[in-house]
Amino acid sequence: MKHDFLPSYDQMLRTIAKMCETYPQLHLHSIGKSVLKRDIYALSVGNVEKEAAIFVGGTHGQEWLTASLLLLFLDDLLSSVQSGGPLEEIDFSLALQKRGLVIVPALNPDGVEIALNGPESARWRKNCVKKIMNKSDLTWQANARGVDLNHNFDAGFPILQKLEREAGFCSPSPRRYGGKRALSEPESRAIVKYVRKHNISRLYAFHSQGEEIFYEYDSIPVPLGEEIAQTLSKLSGYELVENAGLYSHGGLKDWFIKEFRRPGFTIEIGKGENPLPLSDLDPIYRKIRRMMAAAVIL
Repeated sequence: MKHDFLPSYDQMLRTIAKMCETYPQLHLHSIGKSVLKRDIYALSVGNVEKEAAIFVGGTHGQEWLTASLLLLFLDDLLSSVQSGGPLEEIDFSLALQKRGLVIVPALNPDGVEIALNGPESARWRKNCVKKIMNKSDLTWQANARGVDLNHNFDAGFPILQKLEREAGFCSPSPRRYGGKRALSEPESRAIVKYVRKHNISRLYAFHSQGEEIFYEYDSIPVPLGEEIAQTLSKLSGYELVENAGLYSHGGLKDWFIKEFRRPGFTIEIGKGENPLPLSDLDPIYRKIRRMMAAAVIL
C-alpha cells in the first residue's frame, strides 16, 4: 500500500477506505468540515478513551507530504498489530491497550488541494483565491479563505496580529495572515473541539521543512515536555529550536500547551523547499519512523 500514499484529497480518501477495510480495529470519523465543506477526518486506534496521542498533518497547503507521512506510519503500525510483530521494537498490540493514537492526516484539505491543483480546486471560492494569489508571489499555505491556520489558534493572538501587521500581513494571504480573530476558521475550531472532548495527553503537529522540533510556548512549564523533546531529537537527529518572530504565537501546539499544560510539539520534517517532492517521503520516513513510534507511547 505504500505507493498509494499520495496527497490529493480524493486519493487520500481512497487510501483511508482501503486501510479501514484492511484493519477492522481502525476507527474513522469526521471531526468537522473545511471552508469548502470537505470532511476533516480523524483515524483512531487503541484505547483512545483512556489516553491518546494525536498526530496532525496537512495544516499548511504546500506541506501535503505530512499527510502522506502520517498515513504511511499508521499503515505500518496497524500492520504490526495485525501480524503480532513489533514496530521499532515496540509491541503495539500491548501498548494500544493502555493508550490510543489519533491521526488527522489533513487538517487543511482545501489548502492542500489549492497547493496541488490551483485555484480551480477551490470550488465556489476559486475567484477569491485567484485574487489573493494575484496580490502576492507567496506560495499557498492558507485555507480557502486565505487564513494561515497555524496563526489562527488562541495563543498570544493579539501579539501575533501586531507582528503580522508590522510584517505587512493585514488581509487574506497565501500565508502568515492569522485572520480577524482567533479560531475564526472552521478547521481550527474542529481540531480544538475534538481535542477538548478527548483525553489527549500529547500533541504532535507535523509540518515541513527544516528537520527541527519546537516544544515550548511562552515559558509555560510543561511536565515531561523537555524530556520528551530530548528523546524525540535523539531518535530523529532533528534539532530542538525555540519559537521566534511570526512563529512565536498562534500555533496549534502553542494553544495545546497553553490550554492543557501538556507536552505539545511542532515537528518540521525533511529539508529543502516546500513543497517537498513525493520522492522525499521514503527517506524522511526511514529517518524518523523510530521517533514516530516512540511518540505514541512517550
